[in-house]
Amino acid sequence: MEYDKNVINRLKRIEGQIKGVLGMMEQGKDCREIVTQLSAARNAIDRTMGVIVSDNLEKCVRENVEKGEGTDHLVKEAVELLIKSR
Repeated sequence: MEYDKNVINRLKRIEGQIKGVLGMMEQGKDCREIVTQLSAARNAIDRTMGVIVSDNLEKCVRENVEKGEGTDHLVKEAVELLIKSR
């Protein structure tokens, strides 16, 4: 699968957040600040996973429709993947 530049940029921002958290830890920042930043990074990762799964699902559904094949199993698989990721 080819990934959109927006998804790659999201991951680069998340990478920056994680590096920022490491810096905060090295500076001895308060744990509440660190946990807040980690929570933001986790939420960003969750949203990115959702974007990746939905983009892939859309592509697969279109391909199956063009082939005259069913799509129910694709939706079920995508939902299971998102559930497993939690």
